[in-house]
Amino acid sequence: MQRTSVWQYLKLALGSALLAATAACSPITLLNTLTPEDTFALSEGIAYGDDPRQTLDVYTPRPAVTDAPVVVFFYGGSWNSGSRSDYKFVGEALASRGIVAVVADYRLYPQVRYPAFLQDGARAVAWTHANIRQFSGDPRKLYLMGHSSGAYNAAMLALDPTLLAAVGLSPKDLRGWIGLAGPYDFLPIENPEVKPVFFFPDSPPESQPINHISAQAPPALLMAASKDKLVDPLRNSAGLARKLREAGVPVQDLYFSRTRHTTLVATLSRPLRWLGPVLDQVTAFVRDTPVNEHAR
Repeated sequence: MQRTSVWQYLKLALGSALLAATAACSPITLLNTLTPEDTFALSEGIAYGDDPRQTLDVYTPRPAVTDAPVVVFFYGGSWNSGSRSDYKFVGEALASRGIVAVVADYRLYPQVRYPAFLQDGARAVAWTHANIRQFSGDPRKLYLMGHSSGAYNAAMLALDPTLLAAVGLSPKDLRGWIGLAGPYDFLPIENPEVKPVFFFPDSPPESQPINHISAQAPPALLMAASKDKLVDPLRNSAGLARKLREAGVPVQDLYFSRTRHTTLVATLSRPLRWLGPVLDQVTAFVRDTPVNEHAR
């Protein structure tokens, strides 16, 4: 057997072992256990509001950097589950590429419904914009990023200007945004867990990112699993990308065959990066997106 074939076999075997192990324990716990801690300095549980869920963690790259780009990350969980502590592997991945990562909690259903969790996201972005220089980040290089329902949060904050306006900011203050397997056009709602979050059957049309397209939207990088069974990539990522292009907004949309809905974000972890170049694409997008002259 050739050496390359051996390596390919070992990667597949490792991936299969990891995926099998996740059946016996939490996948996120396993990924975080395998995450190194020498690439970042972690500042935990910083409040951006008064509610216990209005807190965030900051991952500052190590060795020290100056004026680094900043990514605020929102996790998924159908707006009714999730914790910032579950996403150490995301913070480490971004910090290892010289990016200051902010992983934010936000209030969930049933405590709140739409649009309260988006208002939390806006407050987390405002806190980051005002304070990130203390953590070696440059607020003029500010990006939003999310997975699944977190990608929806990032999309709404980037596309609906009223959300950031409420905290004294604008989509022009963002250099770009990144969506992983995001639901951007999902009415009428079929998922029973999501229906009450958006007041089904009276879900407001303005809750949909695809209804907020304008030429002023920041550049976007949309990635999805080509065989995603939970969030249709053709309707959501491809559909949003098409509308953004029609409006003249710079957008890339990429689709990966080895990943599924959940493993798309898991490719940011070191053991599963072979499943798809998600981290490389994020790094290139953050590095190559032109400076927004209007950013503050």
